[in-house]
Formats: sequence, C-alpha cells, structure tokens
Amino acid sequence: MTYQSPISPGYSWYEDTVGERPEYAPLDGDVSTDVVIVGGGFTGLSAAVHLAKAGTNVVLIEAHRFGDGASGRNGGQLGTGQRAGAEELEAEYGFERAKALFDLAEEAKAHLLEFASVNGIDIDFRPGHLNVSHRKRDLPEYLEHAEAMRTRFNYPHITYMDAAETAERMGSTHYYGGVRDTGTGHIHPLKLVVGTARVAAEAGARLFERTKATGIATNGGKVTVTTATGTITAQKCLLAIDAYAGDLEQETASHIMPIGSFIGATVPLGDDSPVLPGGESVSDSRFVVRYFRRVKTGELLFGGREIYGVKDPNDIHIHIRRQFSEIYPELKDIRITHGWGGYVGITMPRKPFVREVMPNVISAGGYSGHGVMLSNFVGKLYAETVAGNRDRLKLFEELKIPAFPGGTRFRAPLLFLALNWYALRDRI
Repeated sequence: MTYQSPISPGYSWYEDTVGERPEYAPLDGDVSTDVVIVGGGFTGLSAAVHLAKAGTNVVLIEAHRFGDGASGRNGGQLGTGQRAGAEELEAEYGFERAKALFDLAEEAKAHLLEFASVNGIDIDFRPGHLNVSHRKRDLPEYLEHAEAMRTRFNYPHITYMDAAETAERMGSTHYYGGVRDTGTGHIHPLKLVVGTARVAAEAGARLFERTKATGIATNGGKVTVTTATGTITAQKCLLAIDAYAGDLEQETASHIMPIGSFIGATVPLGDDSPVLPGGESVSDSRFVVRYFRRVKTGELLFGGREIYGVKDPNDIHIHIRRQFSEIYPELKDIRITHGWGGYVGITMPRKPFVREVMPNVISAGGYSGHGVMLSNFVGKLYAETVAGNRDRLKLFEELKIPAFPGGTRFRAPLLFLALNWYALRDRI
C-alpha cells in the first residue's frame, strides 16, 4: 500500500523516485539533551547535522515522516539571492546590508551543493533557471535587474533574454522575455531530505519520527518539550516548524502563514520535445507564480496553483493541466501521473522569520517559496549560534517581519481576499 502523508494531499513523483526512504522510531520515554529541534524538514535536519558534527548532543522530533512537509514536496528550485530581490532589499536596508544578505544566500547555494557532494547524496542537480515575464511592460525591469546583478552585486550569471531567445529556451511563445541564470539550478528535494537525515543520524543526532510536540515551556534556563510519548529537556531549542506551527507557539504562528501549493508531473516528454531543451527550471512574473521544470528522466513537473486557506483541492490534475496547456498547448492531452500538494510558510514581506520567541528558543521559517537553499543554510547558522557565533544568523533575525493582521481568527480570510486580488491583477 502506498504511504500517504497525513498532512499533505496526493502522492508525489518524488516519493515514487526517491529510492529507499528509511523510517525512524518514535520517541519512547523522557530524554535530556543539549539542544532539542522540533521539525524534521530542511532547517531542522541541517541544524541536527551541524550540531552533531560539532559534538553537541541533539534530539530532533518530527510529527510525521521526514519529507511529509514542504521540504520533501516543493518545486526543487534553488533560486538566487533572497526571496525579496536585491534591489528591493537595498531600497529598504541600504546597499551594504542588501549585499551582505545576497552574499549569504550565495554561500547558502554553494553550501547545499557541496554538502550533497561531500556526503554522497545524489540530489539530481540540473543547472540553469529562467525567470520570465507574462507582461511586456515589465521587461525594462528585467533588463535593469540583470545589469544590477552584474555591476552592483558582482553576480555575472544573469543575462537578459528578449522574446526570441525566451521562446527558444522555453519552447513556447507564451512569454515576452526574461532573464537566464546559469549560476543556480534545481534538485530532487526529497532525496536531499532523506540524505540529510542519514548524515545527521550517522553523526550521532537522535532522530524521532511520528513524535508530535504538544507543548513547549521554559523555566530556569531549561527548555521542556512535551510529546504524547515522552518529555525532552534541553538547554536550547530550535523550532523548525515553519508552515506547520499550529498552536504550538503563537509568535511563530502569527508571523508565518501556510499557503497550499500544488504540483503535477507528466509522463516523460521524450528527447525530441521542444519543451525546455536546455533543462532549466522556470518561474514567471505572476504574483501567484507558476514554476516548472523538466527533470533528468524527462517528466515535466509543473506547479502553479496556490490556495490561500486550509482546504485541500480534489482536482489538482484539472487545474495544473489548464495552466501548463496555456504555455504548451501541445501538452493539453498528455497524461499526468502524479498530483500533490503541501504547505509553504510565507511572511508578510516575503522574508524569512528568524526570532528568539522564548528564552533559549529560536524559531526559523517563512522562507516564502525560497527555502530549498535558505532553510538548509539557516540550520547551519543556528548550529553556529549554539557554538557562540550569532553574527550571521542575526542578519535574518534583524529583518523587519510584521505579524499578519487579523489574529488567528481573521488572518486567513483577510489574506485570501488580498492574494486573490493580486491573482486577479496577474490577468490584467
């Protein structure tokens, strides 16, 4: 029987192609440790690896299985820089701070690829990314962005594409132009999750799946995390729960909103297909972004439907087919083999939320669709913080991240109205 995630709809192409996916036993009894990590996605598992390798006693608990959340079900695109553009960060924080955040993200990208290579994790990396515009009037901004990356941020890998080059690289005339980034790429995220868990366990981290945190408290410098099957007492705690905070910790929940994002996978397109002949991943300029890529074996993975609420759709295939058929009409009848979804944590300004929410408890998440490389690196920066160097993590901690308006009762419907307004604007 196929395993079905209890928190995410659909069975993913990643689950079918990941190979061996080891299981880890639930917690059974009370334990003490130096650091307890709640959440077994990219952030938590990365932190566990680096803490354990530094000799720190670490326990990590995950409510379900590693990879059931966004880390194992996302679009697999690395991206470049922060989710907020470098020019946007410069306007808000000044050039020096924007450049430091950009450089940190570039280090995150290099670290992820090096980590996978050194630890023998085959993440199916493919280089290249295209960001394309669905509106002709936005093209001057793309040209300015490519120039700013080259001259101001010392990143020469982004080049402007006119309509003809975009059509050639896309295999479609649907878009007006864009930029090509040869300094990034895309991966198989669940392979990275599984591999990182293996490395963490081999380094001595104690990992527990199907162990949900039911409470967290601090007293006298100690942190206590309770579960149904045992209590964990630690000196420090990392909350790496992102979009799945629920009611465990209210400050995290008030700053990070879960958004459902859904992906479909087709049968392999074949070597003669004109779709994305260079193998790049793609994201477009819509606020409700469409993101897609061809994987090494030829399948098209297409994500493009976001749901701003808590209900899961039962018609993933229908909506995904409609969207990719607008771009590639020749694929309108192609068979879709998988349709799945998950929840991405976003913040109001689309910047990561990293904050000490209780004494000795740091929460990290809200990567807003840019988490494949950032979340792994934030886990490393948290380990640096435990070792006594908080300077680099503070670059994230000091970002201005307001809470969502409306409290826990009204924030979801308010966001639904606001973001559907932006989705309407995408059509104009």
